[in-house]
Amino acid sequence: MYFNSIRFLQVFPESDTPSFDFLMACEDAKESLLSELRDHYRVNGNKDIRRRNMCSGTASPAETNTLEQNEVKCPLAPECIFEKPRFNFKYVVMLLAVYLGGGTLCFFFIRHQIKGKRTNGILDAIYFSVVTMTTVGYGDLVPDSILAKLFACIYVFTGMALAGIVLSEAADYIVQKQQILVVRAIYMGEKLGPNEVLKEVETHKVKYKLIMVGGLLLVLIMVGTLFLFIVEELNLMDAFYCVCSTITTLGYGDESFSTRGGRVFAIFWILSSTICLAQFFLYVAELYTAERQRAMMKRVLSRELTFSDLEAADLDGDKVVRAAEFVIYKLKEMGKIDQEDVSIVMESFKRCDADQSGTLTESDLMKSQPS
Repeated sequence: MYFNSIRFLQVFPESDTPSFDFLMACEDAKESLLSELRDHYRVNGNKDIRRRNMCSGTASPAETNTLEQNEVKCPLAPECIFEKPRFNFKYVVMLLAVYLGGGTLCFFFIRHQIKGKRTNGILDAIYFSVVTMTTVGYGDLVPDSILAKLFACIYVFTGMALAGIVLSEAADYIVQKQQILVVRAIYMGEKLGPNEVLKEVETHKVKYKLIMVGGLLLVLIMVGTLFLFIVEELNLMDAFYCVCSTITTLGYGDESFSTRGGRVFAIFWILSSTICLAQFFLYVAELYTAERQRAMMKRVLSRELTFSDLEAADLDGDKVVRAAEFVIYKLKEMGKIDQEDVSIVMESFKRCDADQSGTLTESDLMKSQPS
């Protein structure tokens, strides 16, 4: 059902400017880009429901034919374009459990090759794994043989690789959230004005998540300080100093957890506090990025077009800016694409265009499928 919507696509040449045929073909499309957006908000509630069914893959053939006959071609909702962003905590927790379990087992077998103040074999192995993985490294337990030192080196580098995976997940999370933010603003742009769009975007929950995690971090700092003050019998300043050096993974080593109860507490507290601090900075970065994105959207949604914009967007020099020219100009202006991106996409288009007609049809796709 989507083939009629993409028949207007024409092949770009390998130059910076799309071909004239492509730009003329865009005029043959029954609905322009902006009119498609307006159509989305003009249709009645039943058609909105049918479109949601199409997005979820549950639309019936009759509903599909009705939409095609009425020539209603609406853009997909932002939720259809991108998957719901989420930080994959289950994946991270699974890796963390495997990593800590393996480290604990290995350090337990070589516990006699680790010097320092010991309490319990299994407890010390878990504690040593945690302070190594989080790079706190107090120095109260240290490897004392070639085998133990070699394994500690391998373990800490593996831990850094795990941290890299977590950071990659976090970066993907931020980028995807901002992509949805931009698409949602464009999606609402024809229905709402710039102020309403920005107001809608302001309902984003980053600030609340930041406040929540910040509050939890303060609680963990206070709990850790009080525990060191009461159980480990450090003075209040030394306890706070040890907490700060621990959650920031400095781990100077002059103050640490030395009792059995203290190390049981440390296993859970070090993990939760260091992860909470990392999550706090993740939300700080997300909030900063979101604010910049909102500022960019405010400029894009409120700025009036000028004659210089029209001149720059008129790629074929015919004094008329078509929808395709305008889209390409805006995407390049925003830094979303460059000519290399266009060339890569068009190579994929050419591979699908089996009859080299410059348009995609059902027969093209059938011919391009591997036999």
